[in-house]
Amino acid sequence: MFTKGMKIMFFVFIIGIVFSIIYPKVPIIKDSIHFVLDPTAGFLLNWNVSFGMIIITAIISLILSLVQKYATDQESLKQLKSEQKLLQEEMKQYKDHPEKLMELQKKQLEFIPKTMDLTMAPVLYTAIPIILFFRWFSEYFTMNPEKILGFFSWFWAYLIFSIVFSIVFRKVFKMP
Repeated sequence: MFTKGMKIMFFVFIIGIVFSIIYPKVPIIKDSIHFVLDPTAGFLLNWNVSFGMIIITAIISLILSLVQKYATDQESLKQLKSEQKLLQEEMKQYKDHPEKLMELQKKQLEFIPKTMDLTMAPVLYTAIPIILFFRWFSEYFTMNPEKILGFFSWFWAYLIFSIVFSIVFRKVFKMP
């Protein structure tokens, strides 16, 4: 019923909820995170909040891209992507034939569990650190409510910068 990727996603989801609940209640976790991130990421943000956020996001995106590259089967992913592309092209040919299009769309849905199985393993390695980083960001920017580049909240700045850096790193590392 559940694929390996779905089980990993569910496991990470539960662990994420547990960490979010215990983070403020277990001082050793919170203090440890602050001990590591205050003199590193905090230093960059105190130096210049906009450039600091860009640098931090670039580093996080680089690490996540490297984990994604080396914790997944890149050849299988490339093959899956090429099969999906061929199926998309075939779907364009049959856009005027609803019954054939439905058949091809069902085939397309079969790719979702396969893709999930291939791409979920890195989430095991990165989810908890990212959750803890986000908790630290939230606390930092609650105490220092500066806007990134003058108008972005930390969350939107991280989201936008991480998308940009992820695209760049995926191209640089030739990831599918």
